[in-house]
Amino acid sequence: MAALISLFVAVSLSLFITRLATEALVMTGLSRQSATFQARSAFTGAGFTTDESEKVVNHPVRRRIVLWLMFLGNVGLVTMVSSVVLTFLSSSGDTDGWLVRILALAGGMVLLWGITNNRIFNRHLNRLVRWTLRRWTRLDVRDYASLLRLQGSYRVLELQVRPEDWLANRNLQELNLRAEGVMVLGIIRADKTYVGAPNGTTCIYPDDLLILYGRQPALAELDSRRADYRGEKAHQEAIAINRRIQEEQQKQDLKPQ
Repeated sequence: MAALISLFVAVSLSLFITRLATEALVMTGLSRQSATFQARSAFTGAGFTTDESEKVVNHPVRRRIVLWLMFLGNVGLVTMVSSVVLTFLSSSGDTDGWLVRILALAGGMVLLWGITNNRIFNRHLNRLVRWTLRRWTRLDVRDYASLLRLQGSYRVLELQVRPEDWLANRNLQELNLRAEGVMVLGIIRADKTYVGAPNGTTCIYPDDLLILYGRQPALAELDSRRADYRGEKAHQEAIAINRRIQEEQQKQDLKPQ
């Protein structure tokens, strides 16, 4: 009976570990459906090769989670197999003992299945897991390139504003960065307050940290642009370049597929 109890413990731990890994993968930006599939396939060693798997392998935090799942999955599988063997070997020659153990094993599995599929239990467990992960780990490292489907030269970058920069002490309407093909997604002020989805009246100050979206060459040039006549000239040149890029994109859109 001790072997049977150890089997139930091993199965319960396996379910909890995959649930923990699922929540950890979700915190890195992976969808819950994909996170559940990847956690279970890694824990069982199924090793499916899909585009989703590449997203896991190419992300350092997700890769670390999956490596631990593979290790713990091998240990858990050996434990469960050993427990099953010991459960039935200990009752060799005893038909009643075999029957009792089979019924106990089946009943225990049904009970575990019922518990793990209970909505109330899952809701509370997910809250506990998320709180634990946020309290003791730093897993909120999202793969923004994957989430935003960034391709070509388009990037999401941070830019620190200095007092001598062309951006400093001007509002977004005046800067007209959209004409350059650059979007300001958010601003982290010097006092750590966050301005999400800023509008045209939002002013940019020295020591602000900007979160920008655009082409990498345009963002790099903007980072080096200073507040003088050359900065204004660079702004006009950047607008002209972006206009040409948009015209080329429109031509591509008008071509028959």
